Amino acid sequence: MSPTTHRVLLIDDDSELLDILRQYLEQEGFKVGLAHDGETGVMEASTGRYAIAVLDLMMPRINGIETLRRIRTTSSLPVLMLTARGDDTDKIIGLELGADDYVPKPCTPRELTARIRAILRRTHSQPSAEASSPLTVGALSIWSEQRRATWGEQPLALTSSEFNLLEVLAQNAGKAVSKKVLSEQALGRPLARFDRNIDVHLSSIRQKLGAVTGGESCIRTVYRQGYQFIKE
Repeated sequence: MSPTTHRVLLIDDDSELLDILRQYLEQEGFKVGLAHDGETGVMEASTGRYAIAVLDLMMPRINGIETLRRIRTTSSLPVLMLTARGDDTDKIIGLELGADDYVPKPCTPRELTARIRAILRRTHSQPSAEASSPLTVGALSIWSEQRRATWGEQPLALTSSEFNLLEVLAQNAGKAVSKKVLSEQALGRPLARFDRNIDVHLSSIRQKLGAVTGGESCIRTVYRQGYQFIKE
């Protein structure tokens, strides 16, 4: 992945922090856009010019949660949240609203950049020269290069992390996949202790599949082993 092709949107009211992050990301080859409030962040996110947004949840007037909610009404842009350390409630709400991942503050620019790369590595993988056949498991079909999935004839509206998780489970259909493997292969990072990220994402995926199928979820929790995509 060449970061020079990717533009990052930073949404935060902390001008000093934004300047530090902007300088570091530009040194790493990224192009950076800034938004100092939620309203501007929503407008910028909807332009289609960015590969990912980094959003601070603690902002005055329109906070990060409401900003994320508005972004998700018009865009599937990957969103990385900056959260207060230990504030699990905001983390879970953000993930349920469609954020892809979070980084607790304070964090180093290097740590944030590594997390951005992990998301973009899967979201913007280069397609092969020839169109590939979809990965099909029962009613589920996944086109990896196009980042597209359907259940039967119905398209699935998935965030980038949800797509990655569903793809890994489908690739291992019929087998239990541990949270450690899911975190490494789908989110691009080691599993952190007490991390609820995967659980929240899979809960959202189940709801979306349930809305399509109207029946029992095809993703099963396997006690002490992880999650399993059930073959039909």
